[in-house]
Parts: sequence; structure tokens; C-alpha cells
Amino acid sequence: MPATAETARAVQRHRQRIEDLIAAMTVEEKAGQLNLLADPFRWMPTAVNPLDGTGDPARVTALIREGKVGSLFNGIGAETGRRIQQVAMEESRLKIPLLFAADVIHGLSTIFPVPLAEAAAFDTHLAYRTARAAAVETAASAVHQTYAPMVDVARDQRWGRNVEGAGEDVLLNNLLAAARVRGFQGDKGLDDRDAVLATAKHMAAYSGAIGGVEYNTTDMSEQTLRGVYLPPFKAAVDAGALSIMSAFNDVNGVPASGSRKLLTDILRGEWGFEGFVVSDYTSEQELVAHGFAEDGRDAARLAFNAGVDVSMVSGLYLEHLPSLVASGEVSMARLDEAVRRLLTTKAALGLFDDPYRGTDPVREKAVVGSREHIALSREAGRKSVVLLKNDNQLLPLNKSQKIALVGPFADDVDNVWGPWTIWGAPERRVSLEAGFRAAMTDPQALTVARGSGVETPLDGGIEEAVRAAANADVIVLAIGESQKMSGEAQSRTEIVVPAPQQALVDAMAATGKPMVILLRNGRALALEGNVKNAQAIVVTWFLGEQMGNAVADVVFGEHGPSARLPVSFPHKSGQQPYSYDHKNTGRPANPDLPIEEYKARYRETTNTALYPFGYGLTYGEVAYGPVEMASDQLAWAGTLDVAVTVTNQGAHVAEELVQLYIHDRVASLTQPGRLLKDFKRVTLRPGQSETVRFTLNTRQLGFIGEDNTYRIEPGLFDLWLAPHAQGGSAAQFRLVGPA
Repeated sequence: MPATAETARAVQRHRQRIEDLIAAMTVEEKAGQLNLLADPFRWMPTAVNPLDGTGDPARVTALIREGKVGSLFNGIGAETGRRIQQVAMEESRLKIPLLFAADVIHGLSTIFPVPLAEAAAFDTHLAYRTARAAAVETAASAVHQTYAPMVDVARDQRWGRNVEGAGEDVLLNNLLAAARVRGFQGDKGLDDRDAVLATAKHMAAYSGAIGGVEYNTTDMSEQTLRGVYLPPFKAAVDAGALSIMSAFNDVNGVPASGSRKLLTDILRGEWGFEGFVVSDYTSEQELVAHGFAEDGRDAARLAFNAGVDVSMVSGLYLEHLPSLVASGEVSMARLDEAVRRLLTTKAALGLFDDPYRGTDPVREKAVVGSREHIALSREAGRKSVVLLKNDNQLLPLNKSQKIALVGPFADDVDNVWGPWTIWGAPERRVSLEAGFRAAMTDPQALTVARGSGVETPLDGGIEEAVRAAANADVIVLAIGESQKMSGEAQSRTEIVVPAPQQALVDAMAATGKPMVILLRNGRALALEGNVKNAQAIVVTWFLGEQMGNAVADVVFGEHGPSARLPVSFPHKSGQQPYSYDHKNTGRPANPDLPIEEYKARYRETTNTALYPFGYGLTYGEVAYGPVEMASDQLAWAGTLDVAVTVTNQGAHVAEELVQLYIHDRVASLTQPGRLLKDFKRVTLRPGQSETVRFTLNTRQLGFIGEDNTYRIEPGLFDLWLAPHAQGGSAAQFRLVGPA
């Protein structure tokens, strides 16, 4: 199996046992192994899943006893986990251990920044560390599998699930997919006590939904599918992921959960994936609503033959696979294959050696919510904060200043975790108010007023906020989205700050006091009016339980801002879908001209971002020198060394993220105007210069051609070493073809 040598050895020990079990199973028991139900014993979180009418503990216990359940999900707890596993191991005929799974998206008890926020850190090691910490807590809570990471490249900010991914760029998604898989699964083998099985989701093109509407259809070229949406799944598989979740959407007319092309031909035939595919919540049943299957039986047949091995919640496999095998519509070989995949993964997890792994309450208490994990949450939070604007060096704030902290998130703790948080500890949530007071010289110099609700005004709220601002030196406005406005089924038609909050900002601007905007958001936003015009703008996302402390660390200058945008902030909502790597077209618009007829642009704005991908300021002031190249030619089998000298001309230490972009000038298929190919971080003291070097190779210059294969073509390339996707120092080189 594509994992560590330790995992391979764990599997090998049980090869014969797995075959003996398959030979001994009835068809009903085989179908039962592929039946995944919600855990009714330890708490099924209805806040993040639809209601499941089948979750009766007595019924599920009976099914386990009869060998008709292979996995349970979204229940945690060591002690109860042991009792559930005892039913399978002591009361069922074949004594096959259950697999326990859960939606651990950005932490179990210790809540880390939402994945999109963490992507802003551009730090694969940080992503590895937070996934590792989440895995340690998850594994100690009698859970063996997480339904993460989400690796969907998201380019329409109206789509709510942007918050769960790594943004709009393919390279960044690839790197973070691999890092998070390795973090969840660890380096010692899946049978290690601190490992959990990673599940890359949702295969595929789920985030390409037309109009950014959740669950909507996707329609795209094969080149876009293979060049943009599939690579992060391949990266996850290459990193050792042994589980893939199929998606809700249809792709070019074929529902993903019924697509043999995606789940068998590509995933297994082209990539060599050896794990199992699990449906998303009833996604195989939804083939009926798609108009792709006639009824539940037909849906089970289509999904199973397409490559979905495990059915989540619907019960369709348990109900219909026996008759489908009897009729010959599903082969026994295919059924055995799916069971073998699941049992092999259970063996890899060490469940045949120790079915009670993770069921020690003493260890659970020791590692869940540990001091080390809480400190990591704060570190990850501050490393995810993006500074967009800082006129007149308003930030960092002086700890002795009189500050008016205003807005619906000023003292709020209900929206610090972010969406997809199920088992966090509410008592550990740190509000902005608490973080600010802890950081300030005189905590009483902070005045707090909400001023507005998130989407509704507060009676007298603006008046209260004006009074709070009257004696302040600076106004800090905590505004944006609630965590319920991001996540699954939270598509938005307008990605703007809600009107009541905009009115609050207008009232604060009228006071004439300096203003700092702290944006709370799970997607890129289109900033307008006095929000856009504020002297300082900071993107704080949803940073997890230590949010207040993490933001205070940056705002008061204990740590400088170091993160960069993983998504482009547009000028207008109507620019969606938008990503920095759009093509030039035959009539490219000049971004420096306010009005330009008969060009690829909207009447109201240029075809650019207000704040582009990769953008973010530091408290320093970094200047870029010219690109330095060893040659202006790259040999076909060679490499090209490029460099740029960056200098901190400011008064504060700066962490600069130097980004390498390319553009293929002439190709057999038109190419994006820019593509990120590498990035490096450098820390600069005031006045310090450093030369940042990259090595570019031929493999980085290719694309998916008309024949749907990766191709590299010789020719002229543009190159930028830049602070973001709309700037930087430029050069050119030529890729010389093979002799």
C-alpha cells in the first residue's frame, strides 16, 4: 500500500486473515462491512450533518452484532468507544473491528485556524504540525479516520466551503494537501497510536460549482479538470492517503459519486490508489435526485460499480448489494474487492492487532487540549493574519493607547472557532476583547461596544459605538462574517460586509478618528466604502480558540504580520469566479486604464483584484531588486538558477514571502497570465538585504494538452520574482527544445 514501510508490514501480517474472513463472510456480511452509519452512542452532531432517522442505539447495536455495520462516524470518546468495539469483537460472528471516523477539520478539542486561514501562512510545516496535533487528540478519543483534508481548489468566493480548503492556487493546494495528509497519518505508520487515516475530499470538481452554488453542477473542459481540480487529490494519494471521499456534484453530466472515470479509471488506473472510496453524506443515494439513477437500488448499483466502496448513512449498500450480486448486476469479485480494501485499511490502522486502540481514558485526558496544542493554536493563529493596508504606519498599535473596540465581534466568542467545529472546549475561546485587555498596559483603556449585529442592526448600537469612540485615540472595528455565513450550504450572492455593519463603519468614519478594520471571514470579500478606505485593514479569518490572543499578538506588534492571501480579494462581487491565473484573452485589458473599450473587462472595474493572491504587508518595508539569472536559456534536461535581492527599508523586522511566477508566451493551448511555481520565506532586520535564490526545472513549465496528458513545449517564458501575483521584478528566458 502507498504508505510507510511500517504500514506495509502491518498489512502484510494480516493478508491471509483478510482472505480467510472474505471467504467466510456471507454476502450480507460483506455488504455490512461497507455500511457506514452515524454513531448514535457518543453524539451525532446535528449542527453539521442532516438529521439521521436511523440512529437508534438499539438498532445499530443489533446491526453491529449481526455483522451489518463496518464503520461509525462522528462520535468521540475513549471509554464509550471501547464499549462499542466490544460488541463487534465479542458478540458478532466474525469479530471484525469497527472503524471509527469523524469530521476533524481543523482540530478536535484544540481548535486551530480554519484551513483557508492556515493556508495564508504559506507554511507546509505549520500545516503538518496542526494536523499532527489534531491527529494525536483524535486518535486518543477512539477515532481512527478523519474526513479531511478538503483539497478542492476554490475560485468562486461565493461558494461557502472555501473556508475548508487552501484557496485558489493549484501549487499551494498540492503542497498543503500533502502536508496535511502526512500530519494526520504521521511518520511511523498508520498503526501508530497517534495516527489517523486521512480522507482527501471531495473528488472531484466540487468547488467548481456553477455560480458558486452549493451542490450545484460543474461543467468544464477536461484540461481544466485535470490541470486545476485533480492535482491536489493526486498529491494527497502520493503522500499516502488511503481514503478518498466522493463528491455531491455532477461533473459534465455524470455525478461524481457515480463516475467510474473519476473513481476507478483515474484514481486507481492512472494513480495507483489502493485505499477505499467513501461516499459523502448520502451522495450515492442522491444519484436519484440527479436524474442519473432510477431508484435506490439503481443508485447503489451505479455508485458501487463506479468505485464507491463504502456507503455513508443511506444504507443502500446493506439493502441492495445482496440482490444486485444475486442478479449479476454487481459481480462477487467487485464486492470482495471493496471489502478487501476496507479490511486492508483496518489492518494498516492496526485494528486487527489492537481493536481497542485509542480507548484509554487516561491517555485521552492527558493529550486532549494539552498546553502544547493550545500554544500551537495561538502560534498558527498569528501566522495566519494578513495585513492588507497600513497607511501612515497606524499599526502596530501602542499598548498604552486608548482604544475603542467596536463591532459585532468585539467581545464575541461564538465566532472565533469557525465552521466545522464540533468538539471544541467553549471555555477556552478567547475573544478579541480578552486578547486586547491581556496585551494592553492598562486594560481599562479599552472601551468595547458592539454597535451592530452581524446581519441586523442593534437598537441604539451605533449611538453606543459613537460614545465609545469619543475618547479613544483609535477605533478598531471587528466586522465581517459570522461562522454560520461560511461553510457547507452557505453560498452568498454578494461577498460583502453586511449592510448593518457597513453603516456602523460609516458612523465610525464620521468621527474622524483613525480606524483599523479587523475582518472576520471565511472567504475573500469585496470591500466597499469606508471599510475599503480605512487606514488599516487586517484579515483575521476564523483563527480558532486562541483568536483574541493571536490577533493581539499581531496588532500590538509582539509578532509582525507574515501571512499572504491564498485567495484574491476582488473589486466587486460580480467578478466571481475570479483567480489570479486567468488567461489574457485575445483582447487583454490594461489595468492602468480606468476606461478601455472592447477589452476583456467589466464596465465598472479592471480585470484585476483589489488585493491579489499572495498579497500581504509586513511592518517592515521590503523593496525588490531586479531578477538575476544565470542564463536566459533553460536547457531541456537542465535547470535555471534565478534570484532576487530583497531589502527591508523599514523600521521593523519583516518576514517576506518571495514568490516565483511564470507565463508561457506561446503554447498549443492558451496559458494563464501567471502561474505560481515556487515561494520562499526570508526574515529581514531593518536595513538588511538578502538574495533569495530559486532553481527552475523543465518539469515546472508544462500543462495539460489536448490529449489530456502533461506536455512541455519549448519557447519563450516570462518570469517574475514578486511579493504577490500582480507585481514584482520581471525577466524572460527561453526553454530550448531537446536536441
